[in-house]
Amino acid sequence: MKLEIKKIGNSDGLLLPKELMQRLDLQRGQELYVTELAGGGLQLMPYDPDFERTMEAADEVMDKYKDTLAALAK
Repeated sequence: MKLEIKKIGNSDGLLLPKELMQRLDLQRGQELYVTELAGGGLQLMPYDPDFERTMEAADEVMDKYKDTLAALAK
């Protein structure tokens, strides 16, 4: 599905079609967690405080061991 970024007031945003909102069981006002994917993509997931804490912990580990992880990735 192709979406366009549009000006909404003083901000920019995406308008999700009603059919997509229903299919994904999303509600107006619901918070989403955005993850950047390799290659420039995005992943949207329903906001979950536990998941956010897990991702913050993973970021800390990856920052601390970035050289080791880079070596293992070769």
